Amino acid sequence: MINNPYQTYHNTQAMTASPGELTLMLYNGVIRFLKQTKQAMEQENLTEMQTNMRRSQDIIHELMATLNPDIEMSANLFSLYEFMTRHLLNAQLKKDPALVQDVIELMEDLRNTWSEAIKATRGQAAAGN
Repeated sequence: MINNPYQTYHNTQAMTASPGELTLMLYNGVIRFLKQTKQAMEQENLTEMQTNMRRSQDIIHELMATLNPDIEMSANLFSLYEFMTRHLLNAQLKKDPALVQDVIELMEDLRNTWSEAIKATRGQAAAGN
């Protein structure tokens, strides 16, 4: 087996990341796959569209699975993820890149909010030391 330094780096990054950073990595991944899905739709490359759509949906399902049902905000996020999943299914059926763009924008908002929360938590931790 040939060692891929890029893959080794990403594996190490994932193994050493905090739970918050792992969630951020999921957001970044789903955004990347959604953009690839949209591009494949625009180029009418159905195989690439389906592959990237499946990857996007898998990550959204993983985000849903990581939610803590004891936290009220989790129910809201779960509903939002369900909406995104339905929206992507509709986008796939209609082959409509604009519907994928809607989900990209929602995910970017979530990612940016999550990133700011991580920064704020780090700042609080640093101030406490």
